[in-house]
Order: sequence, then structure tokens, then C-alpha cells
Amino acid sequence: MTAIIYWFRNDLRLHDNPAFEKACCLAEQSRCELVPVYCHATEQTTRWGFPRIGLHRRHFVSTAVAGLSEAITAAGSHLIELTGPCAEALPALARSLGAERIVCETIAAPEEEDEVAALRQSDIMVDEAWQSTLLEPGTLPFVRKDLPDVFTEFRRAVEKAAIRPRRPLPGRDRLPPLPTGLMPYRSNTSIRSVTPDPRSAFPCTRPEFHGSESAAIAHLRSYMARRLPHSYKSTRNKLAGIDDSSKFSPWLAVGALSAPQIHAHLVTFEAKHGASESSYWLWFELLWRDYFRLLQRKYGRRLFRASGLKGNASPPHDTSAFERWRCGQTGHALIDAGMRELAATGYISNRMRQIVASYLIHELGCDWRAGAAWFESCLIDFDICSNQGNWLYIAGYGTDPRGGRRFNPDKQAAEHDPDGNYRARWSAP
Repeated sequence: MTAIIYWFRNDLRLHDNPAFEKACCLAEQSRCELVPVYCHATEQTTRWGFPRIGLHRRHFVSTAVAGLSEAITAAGSHLIELTGPCAEALPALARSLGAERIVCETIAAPEEEDEVAALRQSDIMVDEAWQSTLLEPGTLPFVRKDLPDVFTEFRRAVEKAAIRPRRPLPGRDRLPPLPTGLMPYRSNTSIRSVTPDPRSAFPCTRPEFHGSESAAIAHLRSYMARRLPHSYKSTRNKLAGIDDSSKFSPWLAVGALSAPQIHAHLVTFEAKHGASESSYWLWFELLWRDYFRLLQRKYGRRLFRASGLKGNASPPHDTSAFERWRCGQTGHALIDAGMRELAATGYISNRMRQIVASYLIHELGCDWRAGAAWFESCLIDFDICSNQGNWLYIAGYGTDPRGGRRFNPDKQAAEHDPDGNYRARWSAP
């Protein structure tokens, strides 16, 4: 074997990356070179008429890749950056190197599974490793097909069985070398500039909010050092502040930070400062993230049908209403504020995501898939499993036992923006 290719996907880090560690060990055992690779997505337009990956999301991913590249260089290797469909770019690279094996993380979503299947059809061995959840599937008190269809049942079973996450893996100071004569090269996809907006709750243009692993770890340490876990539950539903919620989700989405890393820091925090209902809620939210990933493993492509798990009926759609929603021109001040913030910054709070999603589905009568696609385009913390799961949940096409969630926007405004500051902040784009 001449070389092993490691394909970075949504795991743009060197610390606590079991799949990458597996590739390094294979290279050392086989006494061959290791080629770290990242494939930049090409421009695509959704069926709804807008870019699949918007400017803010591209910017954040680009800063994450740049940080990964710097870390790999510091460890004595180089990141090879490609552009184009993975099923074409990776086999071409493998042929040029004489490589027969690719190692990568497992992503349980249809397109990502199709990418791996296409690579295998190119006569390339692909070794996958599951690593994106807090809890390893093999430690759970049920097999895949028996995953509870209600989150609360899942959480109670996990907590009753006292399932604990694995310990995070350390990073490597030195990496196996690149093949002799392989010239490091970068994609022509440079970091896209975005206009800074001082109103942003996640100002991704500032270096401390770039997508790199170093920024992620610095944020995690700062969050714990400022004892913010003890205020998390009481502030997480606020709409605008940087410290209102943990803001871990963007780095989790690109894989610059892992769920076990967060948990390990949380355990240390609680040992030093005491556990509380608020700090417990961080564990609770990490379990929700796991649950949506495990639902993907259980149901797969059924979660991408128009009616999700609920049959064959297609949801209604009003193109004109969707465009007003997307552009923040519905006429409802809170909804328009949230949609303007999303377009201007690539981020809105979890509470606002639920409110605007409910409004699109239940008040405007639009197809939930159009809303999910707009979130995919805009959100710097886009995550296919959580995004799909949450939209299905609101629409009533997923596993929600209530059959969907409808939020009264006037009541939400009175409860979460009683002084009108948020609406005033985003009264204009």
C-alpha cells in the first residue's frame, strides 16, 4: 500500500477524532504515507431557487478548513484541498497516488451515504468510523431498530442505564508524512468575506468566532471559566446575546469541537463549581443532538420524504408567502426581525428558529422542506440531522408525540421580547 487518504468531512479537528486516529495508526502499521484531504462543495442551487450554501455558512466553513490546514502543517504534514463532487475528486486523487484506501467518519444521512457508496463503486476501500455523537451507539440500552420514538423515553433509558461518553482522545504532535513528491495544494476556494454586523449574536467575522479548532477550544474554556453553565438554562431562550446560550453549535456542526470534549469540560466544571439544574441542561441538549443523529440511523431516507414518517401526503406550499417569510417581509414584526437577523448574520437563537419555523408552516401554509432548505443555506451551524429533525418536529411529520408544535407569535413576542428591543434591533435589514 502506497498511501492512505484521510477524508475530512464534518470533523475538522485533530483532537478527539477517532476516525483520523484510526487512519494515522493504519499508516504507521502499514508503513505508508497519510494524505489528509478536504473537498470543498461546489456551488448548487436548491429547488426553491436560492444557493444551497450561503455566504455566511461558506465563510465559517472556510475559516474552519483554514484552521485545520494550519494545525496539520504545524504537525508536519499538509492538507490537500480539492473542489468538486467527492465521488469524482477523491478517486482521481487516489489513482494519482496509487492509493486504495480512504478513511473517514460516518455520517448517517442520504447524500453523505451516497458519497461513500459511489467511492466504493470506484473500487476504493472506504473505512468509516462513527464518532459524531456524545454516546457511542454500541453502549446504548437498545439496538438501532428499537430506538424510542419519543425523546423523553430515550433520555430516561440512557440516564437509567448510566451511560457515559467515552473519554476524548488527545491530538497528535506529529503526523505521518505525505507521499514523496506530492506537492501540497489548496483549493481556489478562498475564505469568503462577509460584512460584519455589530448586532450579531454570533459575530463570525471576529477571529474568536472563526470556525477553527483553536477558536472552538478557546471558546469552550472561556465559557467554563466564566461559569456560564450555571446560567445556561435561565438565559438559553433569550433572543440576542452572545452569552445567552453556549454557542457551541457552530463548532459542533463543522466538527472543530466534539460532544465528548464539551462533556469532559462540563464534568470538570461541575466537580469544581458544583452541578446544578442549569449545568444539567447542557447534557440534556447534547442528548437531543444525539437523538436526532440516532433517528437518522434508524429511519434514514424516510425522514426526507415530504410527509416524513406520517404517510404519503405532500404538504401545501405558497411560493409568494415563502418569499415574504424568507425576506423578512411577512408584516409580523417578530418574525421579520428573526428572518432579517438570519439573512444578515447566518445565525438566530434556537427559540427564534422554532418561532419562525412554526409561522412558515402553520400560519403561512408552506412546505416545511423549503424552510429547512433556507436554514441549510443560511445557518453557520447547519447540521443535517438536527435541522431535519427540528423541522419535522415542528411540522408534525417526525416523532413528536403531540403531532407538531404551533407557536403563537404574539404570545412569543410578549414572553421573549417584552420590551421590543429585539424587534427594534432588527426593524431594518
